[in-house]
Amino acid sequence: MPNYQAVLDATFNHIQPLLHAGKVADYIPALAEQKIGQFAIALHTNEGNSFTAGNCNTRFTVQSVSKVMTLTMALQRYEDELWQRVGKEPSGTAFNSLTQLEFENGIPRNPFINAGAIVTCDALFSRLGAPIHTMLEQYRRQSGNAKVIINKRVAQSEFEYRYRNAAMAYLMKSFSNFSNEVEEVLWSYFNYCAIELNCIELARTFSYLSNQGYCAQSQQQLISAKQTKQLNSLLFTSGLYDAAGDFAYRVGMPGKSGVSGTIIAVVPGQFTIAVWSPGLDKFGNSVAGIAALEYLSEQLGTAIF
Repeated sequence: MPNYQAVLDATFNHIQPLLHAGKVADYIPALAEQKIGQFAIALHTNEGNSFTAGNCNTRFTVQSVSKVMTLTMALQRYEDELWQRVGKEPSGTAFNSLTQLEFENGIPRNPFINAGAIVTCDALFSRLGAPIHTMLEQYRRQSGNAKVIINKRVAQSEFEYRYRNAAMAYLMKSFSNFSNEVEEVLWSYFNYCAIELNCIELARTFSYLSNQGYCAQSQQQLISAKQTKQLNSLLFTSGLYDAAGDFAYRVGMPGKSGVSGTIIAVVPGQFTIAVWSPGLDKFGNSVAGIAALEYLSEQLGTAIF
């Protein structure tokens, strides 16, 4: 087995000059209060070992990484039927674009842009009696019974500035691609984004992505091996929005980012990794986080091509 700890330590040293690069997300007031300069990275292997560097006990909201869990839970309940409501193609546009949604008759390009995640959340909302509680319990089981909470201040802040996301939902509703009350679904969506974890818990939670859909913490086959391969393919092509191509070129792993500065990345059959650093580039992705994953990929030779 590679010396993962040595590689993580070297990665932590490598990215030090970038820790104050970029800026925190300021369009959500509660997120704007994050202190730049922080960094954490955790790697969880399929054998159940965790390796860490940096501020790995610091918790942060998962933001758009939550879209991976929403999709996973929707696939459990709908399987291929879900793809009638959301596509599987890269968007090539910003994560909150309305233009493409209008041109394509209310069918979002993929489940990782905001419109796609919101319609996936709507589908999940139709099948769950207590959507927020059910999501929290899922994170708790998959993280190894971590004390998972929702940062209600962040959720409320996002809900108060929901107008563009609401516009997407109402546009999809006008095309008969939205079933429930928009405001109720959005409240669940923002609560999902405001779930707090640290990097160790995050890497464990999504470790099923590197293990053919099996979660060792909850001892559940969450999705099939085929669905896991398909989900990882979508992460590779669409997980970092209009920067997905650059991430694939530099890092070579399936990945998903969130505007809190977190990224998860997957090496199928080996490990899942979580990184967090709040300074964002112009695409809304962590500057130090991407640099860390690029360096780690080079050191371990884990690019999938």
